[in-house]
Amino acid sequence: MKKVLIIAEAGVNHNGSLKLAKRLVDEAKKAGADIVKFQTAKLESLVSRCAEMAEYQKTNTGKDETQKEMLSKLLLSFEEFTELYEYCRKVEIGFLSTPFDIESIRFLEKIVPVWKVPSGEITNYPYLLEIARTCKPVIMSTGMSNLKEIDAAVHLLTENGTKEITLLHCNTQYPTPYRDVNLKAMETLNKRYCVPVGYSDHTKGIEVPIAAVAMGATIIEKHFTLDRNMEGPDHKASLEPDELKKMIQSIRNIEQAIGDGDKKPSPSEIANKAVARKSIVAKRNIEKGEVFTEDNLTTKRPGTGISPMRWNEIIGTRAVHDFAEEELIEI
Repeated sequence: MKKVLIIAEAGVNHNGSLKLAKRLVDEAKKAGADIVKFQTAKLESLVSRCAEMAEYQKTNTGKDETQKEMLSKLLLSFEEFTELYEYCRKVEIGFLSTPFDIESIRFLEKIVPVWKVPSGEITNYPYLLEIARTCKPVIMSTGMSNLKEIDAAVHLLTENGTKEITLLHCNTQYPTPYRDVNLKAMETLNKRYCVPVGYSDHTKGIEVPIAAVAMGATIIEKHFTLDRNMEGPDHKASLEPDELKKMIQSIRNIEQAIGDGDKKPSPSEIANKAVARKSIVAKRNIEKGEVFTEDNLTTKRPGTGISPMRWNEIIGTRAVHDFAEEELIEI
């Protein structure tokens, strides 16, 4: 199996601090993530002054303010992202950031190898067109979307320069109730668009992304934070560093466990065949020339002799020499 790409989503969990952002990079690296991802935006281009916070944001922050007021405390500058990109190169972890406006796309184009399109931009025509015209590969989350909307977005991207797309199944509720996850939607996306699929997770815990890998996800994206008790909209639905590490270790185990689908004895179990299987043996002492019957033969371990699957072949033949009770039969 090709290695699953694991994106540790730092998002805005740095709370607007470059110092905390670098600590998140360090923790993502220690946990074994392939990429650490942030979010880049120009506040004036992202939200209007009348945009309200989502209910989960109100709940998680304990505040009732506008999105603009909330985000004004959470964004890093382009200059800080340039420094953060260089820091990721230094510690040898992939850097990625999701742009939320065209100005941010044009800035990030110089430093990201692939675009991560968030669920909220899947119906943003000018945004998607700008992304497509760069001709870079696209990883696109599909939260809140129906197939008609995904059709339109995929068509827009592919008709305007995008050659590679990976679609991430996603639910944008923080945290996502298990009943709303619908991992089977990954299969639908794969069959409909014939592209790689992955999963962007907002559930509590690590079980669901691990299950997604077992179901064929090629990319896993998961929010993480330094401390779930920190102030901010996404911390409470994020993993802490030790949990992120455990999730990644579990995913790497599942990668090995999936295998190639060819049903045959594995190298580790071949030696057990002789121990666990049975052979045809003498049920009692048998004299040379005596006819083998169901009365004088039985099957017992070990499996180093004649297989019981040859039972009908052995019945009715004669003993080539004397056999003691429980001795392996030979012919």
